[in-house]
Amino acid sequence: MPVTITGPLAQAEQDTTAHALQGALVDLLDLSLTAEQAHWALLGPHFRSLHQHLDELVTTARDFADTLAERAATIGTPPDGRSATITATSALPPFPDGWVKDTDALDLITTTLSDLIGRTRRRIEDTAGTDPVSQDLLIALAGELEKHHWMLQAAHEH
Repeated sequence: MPVTITGPLAQAEQDTTAHALQGALVDLLDLSLTAEQAHWALLGPHFRSLHQHLDELVTTARDFADTLAERAATIGTPPDGRSATITATSALPPFPDGWVKDTDALDLITTTLSDLIGRTRRRIEDTAGTDPVSQDLLIALAGELEKHHWMLQAAHEH
């Protein structure tokens, strides 16, 4: 007999919400890997401040990934954070190999965040009528991503 977890949502609402949460989970897991890679491979005069900010971004991404994955499980859908799933479904651009100039890394990360914020805002809209709890988590995520986006741009304007 297959194991199932039942949640508080009707099936249609669960499906829509689970799709939004899974997409956000993949985005966040890939963002954490991308930001960590950028953090390790930086070169340039803004190394230290960008290195530290990328650490903060990694923490935000990992914390929200865990929260959203647990929400998916709570509504009865198993989250999928496997590396193969991230590779197959992530919409984030790949981070370049080797050493990367700090300004290039900053451009890539801020563009990635901008795209991710757009997808998160669409997921907020998608969950408006399906699950206010998940929508609230996505709203909180959008706020944090937007704050990182602003701070990275303001601190490293070039």
